[in-house]
Amino acid sequence: MALTGRAALLAALGSLPVGIWEPSWTGILAVNAPLAVACACDFALAAPVRRLGLARSGDTSARLGETADVTLTVTNPSGRPLRAHVRDAWPPSSWQPGTEVEASRHQLTVPAGERRRLTTRLRPTRRGDRQADRVTIRSYGPLRLFSRQGTHKAPWTVRVLPPFTSRKHLPSKLARLRELDGRTSVLTRGEGTEFDSLREYVPGDDTRSIDWRATARQTSVAVRTWRPERDRHILVVLDTGRTSAGRVGDAPRLDASMDAALLLAALASRAGDRVDLLAYDRRVRALVQGRTAKDLLPSLVDAMAPLEPELVETNARGLTATALRTAPRRSLIVLLTSLDAAPIEEGLLPVLPQLTQRHTVLLASVADPHIARMATARGTTDAVYEAAAAAQAQTERDRTAEQLRRRGVTVVDATPDDLAPALADAYLALKAAGRL
Repeated sequence: MALTGRAALLAALGSLPVGIWEPSWTGILAVNAPLAVACACDFALAAPVRRLGLARSGDTSARLGETADVTLTVTNPSGRPLRAHVRDAWPPSSWQPGTEVEASRHQLTVPAGERRRLTTRLRPTRRGDRQADRVTIRSYGPLRLFSRQGTHKAPWTVRVLPPFTSRKHLPSKLARLRELDGRTSVLTRGEGTEFDSLREYVPGDDTRSIDWRATARQTSVAVRTWRPERDRHILVVLDTGRTSAGRVGDAPRLDASMDAALLLAALASRAGDRVDLLAYDRRVRALVQGRTAKDLLPSLVDAMAPLEPELVETNARGLTATALRTAPRRSLIVLLTSLDAAPIEEGLLPVLPQLTQRHTVLLASVADPHIARMATARGTTDAVYEAAAAAQAQTERDRTAEQLRRRGVTVVDATPDDLAPALADAYLALKAAGRL
């Protein structure tokens, strides 16, 4: 079987009649010269790396957990074909653990004067901006005995957006909203403060809704129907301070708060209300104002994407002052923060009257499901101590929530999976009661 390329060359070198001889420069050169010539020729035939042209295209954003395809176009302006290994380097969080080597390395052949495209598929594991680092190209000669290597900068940024996993709850919450608005085939009575229309009384209707003047003008009893208020202002405040960094399950509390805020914003915008976002710890981290219903969600996810918890104590006075400036008229202020006793009692409670005297305040907090599991543990001494610690922690949390309720704050305390639908239900309840 005929041998070609590198195998043939090495076989030929191996068959040289060396024999037994004393080492000398002449003998060494006689043996190694053919190999040196082959390497030099292979190096000369390898396409140069520095003159290559690189350009990027593809996805600029993706939701967390989804993939993003980034295309790298390599142009070979030289007169020699490019045979190369390419490493497209990105931050480690751009891929699932253990998949970086396979996803970032490519083999590429580009004929002289032509261009080729290769695609790097990212699957980020964290929110935020993922920026391409550098592209390393190793160009080989036809025998692959020698290579040239160079590094190029090819800037590109992929913004990893919040996943919005609570989107699955939106249809059921919209159905409830339509019931409140009196727009379903079942004639459920909408509640609120805006008069809608008159209809005939049916058993079970609130007698306080009877319109006696309209009843006097017709032969049947007429009742007034109401619809939820529209065009109300909602300010969602994300606390990005120290307490938002605590991990519950596999993610920080801030991520669960973001997911709940997105579901609330989607629901409120469908209800005809205006939604703004403020992210704050000791300074404003993000601010979204004045968006239309169509542009609201894209603006929110884009503003939330780079947010990370700051390991500082949230300035409650600064947060309150900023919220009051952002919402100068009566609004529903939804504060997504912690229910830990110290930050609430020392930070929020002293300034809370400034919010409640002008606005309706709803506080939503992420509860740790592990505490509930600890509270039911039995069987060993350690388990009993854990149950006692969990019961004490939950009692303290309930006491803090009760302090807030006595001051007129609606409190939602739920696990990460339940926080978003629970917050949406609380919003619908306030809307049904005409408290917005």
